[in-house]
Amino acid sequence: MVLNVRNGGDFDKAFESFTSSRAGALYVATDPMLLSQRGQIVAFAARQKIPAIYWVREFVVARGLLSYGASIRNMYHEAGVDAGRMLKGAKPSDLPVLQPTLVEFVVNLGTARALGLTIPPSLLVRADGGDSVADASS
Repeated sequence: MVLNVRNGGDFDKAFESFTSSRAGALYVATDPMLLSQRGQIVAFAARQKIPAIYWVREFVVARGLLSYGASIRNMYHEAGVDAGRMLKGAKPSDLPVLQPTLVEFVVNLGTARALGLTIPPSLLVRADGGDSVADASS
């Protein structure tokens, strides 16, 4: 099932449709509007006790279960590098078009516990180092 939302007012209807479908999991696709509504989306998944995967770490920081996607932090860094090049005289048309090169896999172990899920060690070792395996248990 694919649910489309165009603005914050569409969420209640989408959540109702999702709930009535009795779906077993949720995937939140890439969309800046969805990122801005991450608190509402993550709270819905928690209320429904539905495992959800998101496209960026910011959802996991907001207590989502896991994410796999390009690093927004890295993309902003690259944008800053380009801005610096333009301030030094480079023409925007001369700058290369870049694809994201840093992809992150992030897991929130506290959320997994709240959902009654055990994340296998073979999956945890694939999470990116450092703060990519979050334990937000409080």
